[in-house]
This record gives sequence, structure tokens and C-alpha cells, in this order.
Amino acid sequence: MQNRVIDGKVVVANSVTKIGSECNGRIIIGASHGAIYAAYLAVKAGARGIILNDAGFAKDNSGVSGANYCQELGVPYGAADTLSCCIGDGESVAQDGIISFVNLEAERLGVKIGMSVIEAAFKFCDAKISKLPIPEYSESRKELIGRAGERVVVLVDSASLVQDNDRGRIVVAGSHGGMPGLGSNSALRCEAFAGFFHDAGQGKDDAGLTRLEPLNTRGIIAGTVDCMSARIGDAKSIYGDGILSNINELAAKFGGDVGMPLKKFIDALIYK
Repeated sequence: MQNRVIDGKVVVANSVTKIGSECNGRIIIGASHGAIYAAYLAVKAGARGIILNDAGFAKDNSGVSGANYCQELGVPYGAADTLSCCIGDGESVAQDGIISFVNLEAERLGVKIGMSVIEAAFKFCDAKISKLPIPEYSESRKELIGRAGERVVVLVDSASLVQDNDRGRIVVAGSHGGMPGLGSNSALRCEAFAGFFHDAGQGKDDAGLTRLEPLNTRGIIAGTVDCMSARIGDAKSIYGDGILSNINELAAKFGGDVGMPLKKFIDALIYK
């Protein structure tokens, strides 16, 4: 994906997992959720300031947990209201997004809740580039291997950590359930047996759910957990705490139901 640069100052990206040197010294408007790892990737890319999606804030305010990480580095951080724009779509965040959360560095630059994302981004341009060392923040990947004959459950804090050898497995990702790119393959990089995500408050036009139908077409069971039931960006929380909020047709055929604890559904699927 080629990220768009506005006036040489602001980078618009669908996902902060797909950014590079074009972000150095610029402001990033990213359509990723606003948790710590996304903020870390943006700072690591040399961003002067960051605007992400609040993902409905989510359990324990995990959807904006990147704010404190940025504050400690002196980097302005803002989050767009998930209902004002489409998560996973950088152009929607840039054009339609409304600021719902800011850190102190952002406030010092005059950015306020209720301001348009694009106006906030240009205010961020007055920020000094942080020279502080960037604390490492690593996402986790864990494979839950049960008894012989049971399907492996893979917990990944980001769908970007899914591997080709996860084919036929049950994947629980800390990512939002929105499509991060074009084409059904972007919904999940391998032919897993099932894939589960965070609904990120569902978002404008139900953008936080758009992986479900493409995965159904590919024959993959899929669902999202309720925004406030689990921490976004945290696969362990989604697996252990998540309550299903949306499922695709195939998931329903396998006994999934809205309101069911995700772990209960997965416990049944590992024998299929």
C-alpha cells in the first residue's frame, strides 16, 4: 500500500503496520486502533505526532492506551471517535474523523476534543520531534497446543503476526475486525479454520466488522467480540474475556451465537 502525504507534512495510512520512512518527521493519521503497539510503531517510524482510532475506547480504555506511551516521549497523540470515521480506512479518518481523546502534549498545541482530525493534524505540525529513546514494545504470539486431535489455538496481538503455517488453526487476533486493505486476502493472510477479532465499537458504517463476510466467502468461521468485554490489542483478553458481538454465517452454522463467551465457542471448535 502506498500511503498518501498531504502538503509534505501529514501521512495518511490505513494501518500503522504498513508505514515506513515516509513518516519520519511528519504527522501520521492512521486508521489503526489507538492502543500502545500502534503508537509504538508510529513513534518508531519517526512521527512528529500521531492520530489513531479510539476503537470505542474498549475495556480498560485500551483503545487509547497509546496516549500515555506517547506522552512519556513528548509526542502529541490524538484519537478519532470510532463512530465518526471508518476504522481501517485512513482517508475516512482524515476526511471525516472527529477527535475524541488527546494527551497533554496535544492539548498544549491547541488540539481539543470535537476538533476535526485534519485540523488537529496540522496543529501537531508545530510539535518538536522527540529525541528521547523509544522503549521497545513487542506484541506477543502464543500457540495453545492441546491434546492430540485438538485444533491449535493461536493468540496474536496483531493480525500481522499470523503465519502461513496457521492454516487450519483457530486464530484470535487483538486487531480490529475491519478490513485493513483491498481484497479478501487482507482479512486474514492464511486459510485458518476460524478467526476472531475485536469489534472496535463497530465504528462508522460497521467498519469494525468488515472482515467477517470475506472470511465467510473463503470458508473461514469468523466473529468479533464486544468492544467493552475485552482489551483491544490484547489477544489473551479477547480469548479469555471476550463476548461475541457479531458472527458470520459459517460461525452460526457451527453453533456460535451473539452473547456467547468466545472461549466457550472456541472450546467447542477445537474438536471440529
